[in-house]
Amino acid sequence: MSSKSKQGPPQEHGLDIEGGHRGLWGFFAGLIVAVLIAYPLSASVAFATHPATQNLFGGRLQSASQGGYQAFWWIIAIMCAALPFIVGFGIAKLSNRTVGILAGIVAVFLILVIVLGQLFAF
Repeated sequence: MSSKSKQGPPQEHGLDIEGGHRGLWGFFAGLIVAVLIAYPLSASVAFATHPATQNLFGGRLQSASQGGYQAFWWIIAIMCAALPFIVGFGIAKLSNRTVGILAGIVAVFLILVIVLGQLFAF
């Protein structure tokens, strides 16, 4: 008897999101976030490095000191650059329930920022 006759039907493997590939999903999510924040990241670095851009903003940013203005935009740039790594780490290491809760908190926070921005900025 050959060993082929003792084998069962061939096993098919689908895309297992819940399996041991959470690191790859974290990398993929971080890559998507990196693509989405590429333009704001480059704009914040441009605002931080060019002193004439302070005149573009009226109100509080226009009256700030040049060092404070540059520090503000460098902090924004650093936060934008860190975001893909934070998202990728969160997807790779946190449980599904925790990721869902954090996504809900971020969504509520973004809605709150948009509403308050419409009330006070315009």
